[in-house]
Amino acid sequence: MVRIGQKFPELTVNTTHGVKVLPKDYEGKWMILFSHPADFTPVCTTEFVAFQKRYDQFRELNADLLGLSIDQVFSHIKWTEWIEQNLGVKIEFPIIADDHGEVARTLGMLPENGTVTVRAVFFVDPKGIIRAIIYYPPELGRNFDEILRVLKGLQVSDEHGVALPADWPNNKDLNLGDKVIVPPANTVELKEKRLEQQKAGEIECFDWWLCYKSL
Repeated sequence: MVRIGQKFPELTVNTTHGVKVLPKDYEGKWMILFSHPADFTPVCTTEFVAFQKRYDQFRELNADLLGLSIDQVFSHIKWTEWIEQNLGVKIEFPIIADDHGEVARTLGMLPENGTVTVRAVFFVDPKGIIRAIIYYPPELGRNFDEILRVLKGLQVSDEHGVALPADWPNNKDLNLGDKVIVPPANTVELKEKRLEQQKAGEIECFDWWLCYKSL
């Protein structure tokens, strides 16, 4: 199985939009690769509609979507046609036809003793590094606002060198709201600097090791 922090493996895949080379064809963008158990299934249909309705939001964040299941291309095409004709939603992103299961096995998308992919989501950054992985079981549809939140959070962390609290950007338990966590001090000198920053009003702290600020 691949892990967070690894380079995404080089794969050549067949999709509804033609052959793609991963992660090369997505270089310079975030790639959100997600798997679903099968075409023409109820929960997966609701998920594809949810992804498509948020597609513009993903693209605004410099991200592209790429689906996958162990189905053939003609099945993907027919299913997305059905979605457009019956639900009024045109699926614009490509879907990998992993009919031999090679990609699923490489990425660890198959459950124990399973033959169909779980609901996995891989967040791959513009340099081809796997930054986050989320798994859901087949019986549970994904939370798509959370997928967008993870993508936004990774980008904020990269840009500002900060961490993000629970439920960011709506932390209520400590009333942090959309404030971000300052990296904790790991030396005596940095501890003193944090205290100086707090006195200067640059950051706020519960203690020197738990400080936060607004962006």
